Amino acid sequence: MSRINTNVSSLIGQRVLNKNNEALNTSLQRLSTGLKINSGADDPAGLIASENLKAEQTGISTAIDNANRASNIIGTAEGGLSEVSSLLTQLQGLVGQSANSGGLSSEEVQANQLQVDSILSTINRIAGSTSFQGKKLLNGNYDYTTSGVQASAFGDLHINSARLPDGATQSVVVSVTDSATTGQVTFSGTQVATGGATIEVAGNAGTEQLSFASGTSAADIATAVNSISEATGVVASADAGGVTFKSNGYGSQQFVSIKKIAGTFAVADQDGNNDGKDYGADAKVNINGAAADVDGLDVTYRTNNLDVSFTLTTTDATNTTGGLNQGHTATFGITGGGATFALGSKVTETDKASIGIGSVSTGSLGSLDTGFLSSLGSGGDNSLTSGNLVTAQKVIDKAIKQVSQLRGRLGAFQKFTIGSTINSLGVAYENASAAESAITDTDFAQETANLTRNQILVQSATTVLAQANSAPQNALSLLRGG
Repeated sequence: MSRINTNVSSLIGQRVLNKNNEALNTSLQRLSTGLKINSGADDPAGLIASENLKAEQTGISTAIDNANRASNIIGTAEGGLSEVSSLLTQLQGLVGQSANSGGLSSEEVQANQLQVDSILSTINRIAGSTSFQGKKLLNGNYDYTTSGVQASAFGDLHINSARLPDGATQSVVVSVTDSATTGQVTFSGTQVATGGATIEVAGNAGTEQLSFASGTSAADIATAVNSISEATGVVASADAGGVTFKSNGYGSQQFVSIKKIAGTFAVADQDGNNDGKDYGADAKVNINGAAADVDGLDVTYRTNNLDVSFTLTTTDATNTTGGLNQGHTATFGITGGGATFALGSKVTETDKASIGIGSVSTGSLGSLDTGFLSSLGSGGDNSLTSGNLVTAQKVIDKAIKQVSQLRGRLGAFQKFTIGSTINSLGVAYENASAAESAITDTDFAQETANLTRNQILVQSATTVLAQANSAPQNALSLLRGG
């Protein structure tokens, strides 16, 4: 080299050494942090993808925690309901025992009534004390609130679940396209023919036989049938045209059968078969334009956004006046309430799950038609000393059905909605973590090899730079030679 002011070889050596030092520092940083991307400059596109994946991981992890918390809440509620079910079973036994009036003394009935009162008190206590972190679960705190409900149109309205947008009211439009009917058989005579008649009256409750003497009037026939209505499930009414026999309930499962055993007693039925037997028909109901499942007057409608059940009411036996009947439409709103859980990685309406938990107090279990569980207490209309034990049995049956259905809904929600969500979120978290790791985590096998290479390159570049720095000294030999 004959030039000394600009040492090009040294500049090259410096550049290469700086480059190798940067590569060595990068390897050391990656190995010390365990991360391949430590700043945006390392991989801009990779940084964007990794941050999105980290946000998704956090959302999924939170959703799993939310789902586990929801499972704990539902499990606590179901535990309280389990004890209520056990108490109702014991109540069933006490009512059944007290119905055996011929074999019990009044003192024993009073003792049973004391147990009934204690059971009712305990049910109320469970309903008021079952809680999770201070929030009551079985006192109606998580029941849905409604507005515009027509008491004349709906009975036993239950909102089991509803997806409500934030602060919004969900409208429910109920339209009846066909009314429910009872089974109906008609006797067109004004009195029993000469020679009398024996008939068999059958309905959903049972079968009984009645014998009538010659000339028994239509009104007396109806009175006799109504006197055994509890045993048969058949009611009768008389007018100038004869006697009309009807099933006591509405729907395709309800029937009335009038069969002649002896004598003359001709009847006609609605279906035209003239076999003396006729079934009712279920109402046809649309909810928000979609067909609902109907059993008689009991309506059930279930979609992802709404799960509701109620009973159509009627004020007369023909279901043609009053109540919500053919051609009628009623609308009510669901304004809030329910237990809502966020089960998705992001807060969206589709990732929310809601369920209603109604009150299980003795004033809520039962129905307006049969009475409520509280009526079995001392002094109540259906207490053990009231003489209304058949009605008391119906109240208990209704209460047991309500509690068991609520337990079933909570169990299904816990197992399928929550449990399946936790399983799905667990897989999603694994995949998101694997994808984020592939982008940001250091491959130690590869990086240790890079470290070794960069260390050697730094050492060699340092040696070469030293030689390049000493090269200008060769120019001195030219001066010495002159």
